[in-house]
Amino acid sequence: MLEKIFTKLLPIVQRYRIRTGFNFTDTVKRKYGKSYSLYNKTNSTLPVHEELREIFKFKNTKISNWIIENKVRALCIKYTESNKEDRQRILRTLAAQYAVQHDNVCQIAKKLICTKLENERQMIIHERTLKDILTPAYYWLFGIIGRLEHGVKFLVDLRTDVLELMAEANDADESIIIQQLNYTLRDLLLLWFSVGFLHIQRITWESACDILQKISDYEAIHPMRNWLDLKRRVGPYRRCYIFTHPSMPREPIVVLHTALCDVIPDSVKGIEEAETRILGSTKKHITFLEEDKIKIKAAIFYSIASTQKGLQGIELGNYLIKEVVNEVTAEFPAVQLLSSLSPIPNFKTWLFEKLKQDTKYIFTMKEYEIIKEILKTEDVISTLKCLQSSLWTNNKELSGFLKEPLLRACAWYLYKEKRRGYALNNVANFHLRNGAVMWRINWLADPSPRGVANSCGIMVNYRYFLDECERNSRNYIEHFIINASESVINLATQADKLKAI
Repeated sequence: MLEKIFTKLLPIVQRYRIRTGFNFTDTVKRKYGKSYSLYNKTNSTLPVHEELREIFKFKNTKISNWIIENKVRALCIKYTESNKEDRQRILRTLAAQYAVQHDNVCQIAKKLICTKLENERQMIIHERTLKDILTPAYYWLFGIIGRLEHGVKFLVDLRTDVLELMAEANDADESIIIQQLNYTLRDLLLLWFSVGFLHIQRITWESACDILQKISDYEAIHPMRNWLDLKRRVGPYRRCYIFTHPSMPREPIVVLHTALCDVIPDSVKGIEEAETRILGSTKKHITFLEEDKIKIKAAIFYSIASTQKGLQGIELGNYLIKEVVNEVTAEFPAVQLLSSLSPIPNFKTWLFEKLKQDTKYIFTMKEYEIIKEILKTEDVISTLKCLQSSLWTNNKELSGFLKEPLLRACAWYLYKEKRRGYALNNVANFHLRNGAVMWRINWLADPSPRGVANSCGIMVNYRYFLDECERNSRNYIEHFIINASESVINLATQADKLKAI
């Protein structure tokens, strides 16, 4: 009874939660425990390794799928209700005991080698057998889980746990077998999350409350301040699109926020200023039907988030950008300017590492003397820790002086710092793989505490020229060539000359 009541009330309380911050779900949990769960608790008392053994006995048998699925469902419930230590024990058992059996592989491989090529029937039998034993037993288990209700989401979350276990593994042998478990899950999810299976969905204030709540929760680049902020970001002169999967219909997989502007803004504030210019003296709240399509000439992708850690390594964001470009340009024919306004995560960490190595990486000798005067200290590196907070942006003398050396250093970081031939910065790598141009580096574009903490407030426009994207993407992926504007290259060249002094 409680479960039915909770299900009916859920849409109402979630909208109330958005407006008030009151968490009804947590309150119900505290009062009633997990009694409202969509699943019933498992009554199995078997140890997990015994439970796994019982399940895998059914592999390659003709027993009813209904029986197997019930046992697998019970295992999933037990896993979900377990603590981190028990979950990792289950993963280790899966990875060690139900992986590819190397002895069997060697035996069949020997038979295959000894079979004459003329004996095609025997060759095919051995090849089929080899293929089967090269597939780990847990692949079969994952396939069963994927057929369960909410099973695909369970596997996505399971891979999150696998990735965490990999990061914590100290033993080399254990690390290898966990990696194999990860590869198997990744390949399965890569197949299931092919872009052809994904649905693009536009989010507005009229969308379901639970989806709106998740859009707010998943926003990491520019956190939502309140429900009015959320309403504005899905309202006129903004577009919010998500990818969903049929097996996870109410779960945004990728979220893309787009601003509709008259020019390409060079800051977060510039997005709001563009909206003010378009609206003119109009103060009233407008509808989507009242948007001035003639004035909208630029679409700015200012936030994109992959929401599922378990889908790491499966590229979906680039496909969402392409879909959104098609949607926006069809709705607004005057749009010719396509660009991101992107953060630069980890730039400040890199900056301080270079300063510790040698200040000449960042400042000329003249600049170093000036910064000592401004900071009134000989210990510049320690004093520059003031950059950890956003207060320094209010100091016009300091922020004005730092503009040139930090923009120069940032250009070097984005354009020259590489890992395996590709851009070290993950956001740069994402847009460059899509075929964008590293177009403009913007000083104090995001002066918020988060923006300053990540990149001293600097942001980048990655420009999308549709007729050049394919060529740019191929040059980057195949030949490691970063397509950048003259202004970015000039800044990076200045930093290069500085290193040569």
